[in-house]
Amino acid sequence: MPQIVFLPHEELCPDGAVVEANVGETVLDVALRNGIHIEHACEKSCACTTCHVIIREGFDELEESDELEDDMLDKAWGLEPESRLSCQSRVPEADLVVDIPKYTINMVSEG
Repeated sequence: MPQIVFLPHEELCPDGAVVEANVGETVLDVALRNGIHIEHACEKSCACTTCHVIIREGFDELEESDELEDDMLDKAWGLEPESRLSCQSRVPEADLVVDIPKYTINMVSEG
């Protein structure tokens, strides 16, 4: 069973977290199931960038992003070459290290 290491985030997981994931589950669903409340304003429909994450390790193991995700990512704050939408990134058979950006383009946070 792969693991996801969520790097420390000031508000969402100050100490970071190491959690188990199921292959094929989205990174967002793994985070939410483990109490890491990554924003997801579009309810996981790939219509916003609030669930943007950076895959620090294991990026090459993920399935490639599709055109819709790439178009959304172009609007993300702090975009990096290893950026993905966590609602679209399915856990591979390898471990991942995930960095949650400090900011999103969301003007008002649901929290």
